[in-house]
Amino acid sequence: MMVALPPGLLEAPELALYQEQIRALLDEERLRREKFRQELSPSVKAEFINGEIIVHSPAMARHIIAKKNLLTLLDAHVKVHRLGLVLDEKALIALTRNDYEPDINFFSTPKAGSIQPDQHIFPVPDFIVEVLSASTESRDRGIKFRDYAAHGVHEYWLVDPDAEIVEQYENAEGQYKLLLKQNSGTIAGSRPRHLRLRGEPVGAAAPPVGLGALSGKHRNGASHARSQKTRAKLLRPHL
Repeated sequence: MMVALPPGLLEAPELALYQEQIRALLDEERLRREKFRQELSPSVKAEFINGEIIVHSPAMARHIIAKKNLLTLLDAHVKVHRLGLVLDEKALIALTRNDYEPDINFFSTPKAGSIQPDQHIFPVPDFIVEVLSASTESRDRGIKFRDYAAHGVHEYWLVDPDAEIVEQYENAEGQYKLLLKQNSGTIAGSRPRHLRLRGEPVGAAAPPVGLGALSGKHRNGASHARSQKTRAKLLRPHL
């Protein structure tokens, strides 16, 4: 995996000194990371980011509902079309330096086939969703945005349940480019294949369950699990 070096770094006379300091820092971080993994509890959402342990506070209802709605939709779509595996935030994603627990992860069939039943540390997903909150937004848009892109996460969605907006990003040579930012219409995902989520502007009369449901503000957002007809509308593949 190659990433672009900062301009002028290779010409710096202190390059070897930088290398020594970085190696010492990473060696010390590695020990703390191993301890973090050993002590991590299944009941706690925590992440290891740049040497620090980040323990997440309980989420608000709108965050939980938005995540649950999208997780249910994605999981149904992936199972129906046999596209791979969808896991929630208790999947610990191990990148080269950091360990994350993204809200939603999708692994395509080749990666999903390598995951074992007793596995608790997972490879880089093909697609990640983070549902924004006041305490996580800076990391979701900052360190995670850079780290996911650098490690080859093909598609990244940011869901804002307060503004009722979904942002869709696609990886282009290690950097994310914004494909769309909207709260109505259709989102077409390339990972997983054929994914279509449709919705009307939030606040419209009798909107179908769709993008608006991801806000967590519509009580009928859970009804798709009981209705095959509704599910077909939400997960209509473009074949």
